[in-house]
Amino acid sequence: MTHVHAAITMSLDGYVAGPDDGPGKGLGEGGERLHYWVFGGPWSYDSPPEGEATGEDAAWLGSAMERLGAVVGGRWTYEAAEHWGDENPWGVPFFIVTHRPEEQPEGNAFRFVDGVERAVALAREAAGDKDVSLMGGADVIRQALEAGVVDKLSIIVAPITLGGGKRLFDGFTKQLELEHEGVRQSPFATFIDYRVKK
Repeated sequence: MTHVHAAITMSLDGYVAGPDDGPGKGLGEGGERLHYWVFGGPWSYDSPPEGEATGEDAAWLGSAMERLGAVVGGRWTYEAAEHWGDENPWGVPFFIVTHRPEEQPEGNAFRFVDGVERAVALAREAAGDKDVSLMGGADVIRQALEAGVVDKLSIIVAPITLGGGKRLFDGFTKQLELEHEGVRQSPFATFIDYRVKK
C-alpha cells in the first residue's frame, strides 16, 4: 500500500532553514548543520559534502529509500538546490509543486505541477505500490498536511539552534492528531516518526 511520507529536518528552535536561504545556500546561513546526519558529519557550502550517512542515520534513511516510488518537492526547494544540476537525484518520478507549471524544464527529470494535492495524486499513481516522499520545503509540507494527504510525518531534529529562518508550522491552522511510531537517535539527529490520524 502506498503511503505519503513527509519528512523534514529542523533545529531545536524549530527552523527548517536558516536565514537567507536560496541558490548557493539552500538551507540558509548556518543551515547546512541541519544535514550533517545525511552526510556523516560536518560540511559547508564552500566545502561540499563528500561523506554519507552512517549508523542510525543510515538505518533511518535506508528504510525510507527502500520504499521510495516517487518524490514531491516545492519550487523554492528546486530553485535553492539549483535544479540538482538538472538531474533527478532519486531516480524515481519527481513532481515539483509550482504556481507556474508552464515553465516546465526540458527533459523528463522533473514534472512541474500546479497544486500540492494534484502533485501528490500524480506521485501516488507513479509510485505504484511504493511510497511517495514529500520532501518539502516547509510550505509544501504544510499545504499537504492541511489538505489531509499525508500518511506519515517524520521530524528529524538536529542538535543545533539557528536563531532565525523558516519554520515548518508558521501559519499552520489545522489541528493534527498524530500517533507515535518510533524514535531513533544519533550524534547528529533525533528521528521522530508519526502516523497522521485521519
